[in-house]
Amino acid sequence: MQSLNFAKGGGMEYIAYLCKEADAKYGVRFPDFPGCSAGGRTLEQARESAAGALTSYLEQMVELGESVPEASTLDDLVGDPRMQGSVVCLVTAEAPEKTVRVNITARASQIEAIDRLAKEAGMTRSAFLVQTAIREGNVVARRRVLID
Repeated sequence: MQSLNFAKGGGMEYIAYLCKEADAKYGVRFPDFPGCSAGGRTLEQARESAAGALTSYLEQMVELGESVPEASTLDDLVGDPRMQGSVVCLVTAEAPEKTVRVNITARASQIEAIDRLAKEAGMTRSAFLVQTAIREGNVVARRRVLID
């Protein structure tokens, strides 16, 4: 299994292309990882989902024994037609932790709704469930602070 070289702060930075989609959503693409993408209804959702998508993608590559490329520089990407109409930004992938497989029980209609929302956000079911749970947990925690 390949080891990833994470910076002292615990992350690896890769260039991403952020663009406004025709359907008023935001999409994020990674030139170093053509199969990795993310998105969201808002710019903030797209930014948040991009980091999770990149981290998950890198973890999967490592688990499959695939080599992880060095991050491209802006000089490397000059002339890339995919950059047109996009804003270039850096996305940090978090240092991977051991993943744990869990089973959940839900009605078929709930799974269908989760899958639809995940697809709309450009995420996997797992990434969508984890990020949504964490985001909602943070909202609940902030409400508690305001109440206390």
